[in-house]
Amino acid sequence: MADTLTAPPALTGECAFFFDLDGTLAEIKPHPDQVVLPATILRVLHQLSQNSQGALALISGRSMAELDELARPYRFPLAGVHGAERRDIHGNAHIVSLPAPLIQTLQAKLTTALAHLPGAELEAKGMAFALHYRQAPEHEKAVIALATSVVEANDRLAIQPGKCVVEIKPRGINKGEAIKAFMAEAPFKGRIPVFVGDDLTDESGFSAVNQANGVSVKVGQGETSARWRLDNVASVWQWVTEVANQQQEEKIADENRRKHYGSLSRSL
Repeated sequence: MADTLTAPPALTGECAFFFDLDGTLAEIKPHPDQVVLPATILRVLHQLSQNSQGALALISGRSMAELDELARPYRFPLAGVHGAERRDIHGNAHIVSLPAPLIQTLQAKLTTALAHLPGAELEAKGMAFALHYRQAPEHEKAVIALATSVVEANDRLAIQPGKCVVEIKPRGINKGEAIKAFMAEAPFKGRIPVFVGDDLTDESGFSAVNQANGVSVKVGQGETSARWRLDNVASVWQWVTEVANQQQEEKIADENRRKHYGSLSRSL
């Protein structure tokens, strides 16, 4: 879509919330280990989750273990590694795996190849691999060519470009499918899906939400299938806080109305 996209509208009705993490809820850092979620934003997410009966999930390329650590002390439903790992509202894990011999072969091959590209880093995620070149942008073409060659040699694999990273993951896994899986389950089922993300990896999520007539929000500039846009992470924080406060006010108003009607009924 064109860069004339506006900020997302006020939300009405019961919503299910899905958030990417890096570049959306947290600023991107030179190294993934440097990323943090501010305590104030974690509290807002918790409030938003409670107001939505738990219908809030983090959807990320990170592993679920990393997401849990970043979200501590809260424990949300999660989709990690672009949906290759997923934990539902009941704590049940749904994992897509690759054969151990294939994982071992891939790790050995990628480790050897990246040793010739100083500054590029390999992140092994168990069932996927991320090839980072943020510290060595001069190796972008070489890293993408390496990942492409690996994927073309095995039809179980797919390639996923991102910001200064290219990932090798199981075929058929993406954030859109993860959102669809959540939306088929309580407490997400029947709600209006809202997804906020910033990267190429989030486009499948935007498409899934658009198909469900939900609210898709792109963070930052660039072409996208999202229908609304927020400028940066700070804008996301402000918007999420406003949504949570609005929902809290509506919840209190609804409780007051019920108390009033209850008192009126008893008096009659």
